[in-house]
Amino acid sequence: MQSNTATQISTIVAKPILKWAGGKTQMLKELLPKVPSSYGRYIEPFIGGGAMFFALQPENAIIADSNPELINMYRQVAEHVDEVISYLEKYENTSEMFYAVRSLDWEELPEAEAAARMIYLNKTCYNGLYRVNKKGHFNVPYGKYKKPKICDIESLYAASKSLQNAEIVCGDYFLVLEHYAEPGDFIFLDPPYLPISEYSDFKRYTKEQFYEEDHVELAKQVMRLHEKGCHVILTNSNHPLVHELYAPFKIDVIQTKRHISCNGNTRKGEDVIVTVPPKQRFLINLAPTPLPKQVSLYPPTRFMGSKSKLLSEIWAVASQFQAETVVDLFSGSGIVGYMFKTQGKTVISNDYMSMSATFTKAMIENSNVTLPLNEAENLLISHKESDHFVANTFKDLYYTDAENDLIDTLRTNIAEIHDQYKRAIAMTALIRACTKKRPRGIFTYTGQRYNDGRKDLQKTLSQQFLEAVEAVNKAVFDNGKPNKSKNGDAMDLRIEQADLIYIDPPYYSPLSDNEYVRRYHFVEGLARDWKGVEIQEHTQTKKFKSYPTPFSTRKGAADAFDKLFKKFSNSILIVSYSSNSLPTQDEMVAIMAKHKEHVEVVPVDYKYSFGNQNNAKTHRNSVKEYLFVGY
Repeated sequence: MQSNTATQISTIVAKPILKWAGGKTQMLKELLPKVPSSYGRYIEPFIGGGAMFFALQPENAIIADSNPELINMYRQVAEHVDEVISYLEKYENTSEMFYAVRSLDWEELPEAEAAARMIYLNKTCYNGLYRVNKKGHFNVPYGKYKKPKICDIESLYAASKSLQNAEIVCGDYFLVLEHYAEPGDFIFLDPPYLPISEYSDFKRYTKEQFYEEDHVELAKQVMRLHEKGCHVILTNSNHPLVHELYAPFKIDVIQTKRHISCNGNTRKGEDVIVTVPPKQRFLINLAPTPLPKQVSLYPPTRFMGSKSKLLSEIWAVASQFQAETVVDLFSGSGIVGYMFKTQGKTVISNDYMSMSATFTKAMIENSNVTLPLNEAENLLISHKESDHFVANTFKDLYYTDAENDLIDTLRTNIAEIHDQYKRAIAMTALIRACTKKRPRGIFTYTGQRYNDGRKDLQKTLSQQFLEAVEAVNKAVFDNGKPNKSKNGDAMDLRIEQADLIYIDPPYYSPLSDNEYVRRYHFVEGLARDWKGVEIQEHTQTKKFKSYPTPFSTRKGAADAFDKLFKKFSNSILIVSYSSNSLPTQDEMVAIMAKHKEHVEVVPVDYKYSFGNQNNAKTHRNSVKEYLFVGY
């Protein structure tokens, strides 16, 4: 393996032999820090002036170009530099000699002379251009420079030494990459820039063309290289198509100067540097890990997206890191945060849903307070007139009149409880009771159309409430740590220390929605007593508007992940995400790789407890769950 760092720029001996439109000398200070610290072989299939190659001076390289005259020049400098120098020393900076040499056909000359001719014309022609016509004949006029350095012997010897460490190939970039690129290699791509025009760099140096569709094909090659495990850095102009093609990867915009332009006003521009990390392989051990018995005491739930069946896998990954403080950023049912609590971690649990924050208040933040059964039974009795909000607002929608009245009684009595943890236990029990008395446990429909006669539906609401209180009481325990439950937007969460962040956000998929509020609006309303929401009276279900979330669109989800990973870039990141969701696996890896040095993907076969697509019979609920790990 060879090692290269940005500090090497100060010790560069070799430098580009030719002036080159689009050469990367001026961008080296931005490019070199992005070069991987170690890699296998250096590959540059659009070698051009070779600024990056000469700056790095790699010990093992493949450099290539489709321009045979350029490749001949590099081969001759590498193998026969003295002959090239002897020819160069004969040239003079006169228009007569310039046009006489220009008229020669390089393919009919000795190879060393052809190499010298190319260098000479490049040094003495107008603006250092090397443009050919449709017949492949050089057609740039004389440059009228006073003292061009036609034969820079020291530079030629230094370049020759560097070039001797490279295999110099004449060929199409596609074939070069297909034939040579191996996992661990570093590929630098400096293709013809967009937009394609008659003045594009590529047309200056070859008869061939490089169209927009070629850029699309190049992007596919980049993705293949990423999958193969190669490091890739690509440069181009700051063009919309470049951003579209390389959206999954980090793109930096750099201010540059265009040295070759007939119009001084156009000599400023913006280039981009696309950094593509190798796709990480599965290095993290996913061996089954037994969980403490305490985990089983957490009341089971059918909450959408609950990770109760993935706890062993999540812990198997998390346990491989030294983490004392864990943040469960989107707590949902609360089971993952609870699992971390049983492992002796300090847990900070957060969710934008009030009902979720209520669960974690009762069983994660709470260490020793329980709600005695006699106090719970007393909550079932009306002690003062309720506001009858549920009875009036949701009549004939979800429950019987008697059940609605009981819910109003419980709401009123729970609000009078002074102890915050007893109040959280009681509200958790009420939410749980209402969910269990609801066929399918959701509120996206009215009536009892999905009533299949299961035992939970036959129990009274009072029974469900008291059983839930007992279940929550059993889940309460003290792990000796100051755990916290928070209710807010993940983007706004402020924490002093977080060793590990577990992220299980709403999954975006074009096949289904991820609106938790739409499914659970009634019990979410209970948790917050419908404060701060506006019920949509025109809807059959009397739902309220869903909370705004960036995870409702593909782009929004990608941007949200990027911001979250940046926000918590100093912590270990573990993200649960599904194979049927967007961003894709590769896109997720690329986003995380912008902020973490190591990214791994751990696949887990998983089947959701109930389908969340329009037609569950399509078996799309059988998916692969991914754990993205950044460290």
